[in-house]
Amino acid sequence: MTDGRSEAETETEIATATATAEEEAAGWRALTEGPPPSKRLREMWAHGLARNPAAPADLRARLIGRSHHVMWRSLPSAVVDAALAHPEWKVRSLLADAQPNISPEQWARLILGEQDPRRRWIQTSVAVDRRTELTDAAYEELATDRSARVRAEAARLTGLPVRHITALAADTDPSVRASACRRAWPHLSASDRAALLDDPDDEVRGEALLRHHEEHPMPRSVFAAGTLNDRALKCCCLTPDLAEHVARHGSRAQRTSLALNPHLPGDLVALLAQDPDESVRFTISLRAGLTEDQRADIDIDFDPGVHHHALGWVVALHDDPAAMRRLAASSHPLVRRSVARARHLPPDVVTRLASDEDRVVQLFLAESCDDAPAAMLLRVWQWWTGSFSHPDRPLSHPNFPRHDLLRHADDPDPRMRRLALEDPQSTPELVERLSRDGDADVRHRAARDPRLTLTSAVRLLDDPKDRVRWAAAQHPHLPAHVVVQLLRDTETAQEAAGRPSLPLPVMEQLLRLVQEG
Repeated sequence: MTDGRSEAETETEIATATATAEEEAAGWRALTEGPPPSKRLREMWAHGLARNPAAPADLRARLIGRSHHVMWRSLPSAVVDAALAHPEWKVRSLLADAQPNISPEQWARLILGEQDPRRRWIQTSVAVDRRTELTDAAYEELATDRSARVRAEAARLTGLPVRHITALAADTDPSVRASACRRAWPHLSASDRAALLDDPDDEVRGEALLRHHEEHPMPRSVFAAGTLNDRALKCCCLTPDLAEHVARHGSRAQRTSLALNPHLPGDLVALLAQDPDESVRFTISLRAGLTEDQRADIDIDFDPGVHHHALGWVVALHDDPAAMRRLAASSHPLVRRSVARARHLPPDVVTRLASDEDRVVQLFLAESCDDAPAAMLLRVWQWWTGSFSHPDRPLSHPNFPRHDLLRHADDPDPRMRRLALEDPQSTPELVERLSRDGDADVRHRAARDPRLTLTSAVRLLDDPKDRVRWAAAQHPHLPAHVVVQLLRDTETAQEAAGRPSLPLPVMEQLLRLVQEG
């Protein structure tokens, strides 16, 4: 947007920009004047229209194959049908990967419509990863597919009926038998289990042994045979001599795997809690069966900057107030962090965690717990800018303080200055002042404020920071000739095409230009 204009010239231009309908129409006509749009410009328009929340479904349907963004928003069933029949593999692949609104019937057509076995396998794998349901007819076809890779992947489908899983466990191809073994095992007869345990294929026998020894203790001789990996140490019942041998003489990786075994007796838990390797001790410290006194006695080096998932056994206790109260007092930061992920907690637990010495505990409370207190949310705001999973927290938390924020308008910390505009008592004059702030994040917040004047919005289109320019490009009252300039600039074209206030005829015109390319 920079064109050498002075600010006074810009203000004069905007002051006279309360255009008549005829002048606005003339401004939009300028979109088709001049040289034809470049390929890059048409791509930006397609992406912007695909992300435009005001774009109607039929328009987005015509963007299929021209912008990957169109697949990430829920599409009407008729539009999904059109994408299913699209001739380009990349479109059908992206549909499977990204589209949230695909029915079981459509999934069946999406997978079974692929004539290439490799592509059929890929689409089946995506269905497995997305834990989607298919039709009974689709399960039947995939379980009997001519491709062994497809049958092996079908064995992992969430809703595959038992009759197909057990049939796949007896498949002619060993890779299919190995894939089906684990899920089929509870439903197999003794003779079918014995056949898998005696299978000529090493991988199949290994899978069968793992399942067999979840119920029957594994002797040292079986493990020493070398056909099993460390998975056996994590999940199988082990004879006492095997468990003790690994605990005392196994490699570090083996001892770490053993530390995860839920069947481990207390004496070996205590032994591994004193292991010379810190990673083994750390793994033992996360066990569900420990008392908090036992957990506190384990010497661990905890790096607060390393990402960890919430502990599953703690999450399973989120609805137990007594357990949450006990675990919130744990010496282990990961236990307390996992407690903080609960949606609701007793008031005394919230109070304790809100002042936890580990600030990630406070962050998780801000992201996940509806009972998080206002004062803590304000503290977290000062240092946390948002995550991919919770991009708007803590600011979007219902308990975030909205009043008495005007006192931060002159705070030396720009994150606090931004908050002043969240106060219901803030004024358009404050928006204008902060739109000239020396900090780009503060200007960005002002640029997104609907109270920003048109003059300041146009001024911010020349801001040195692209995110500020992009936010200003969304101002709903920009005159047509200004929006056309944005649409003609590859740096701002996508954001301009994504403006919800863009007139529908202009969206249609942009789409025609995209299609002409």
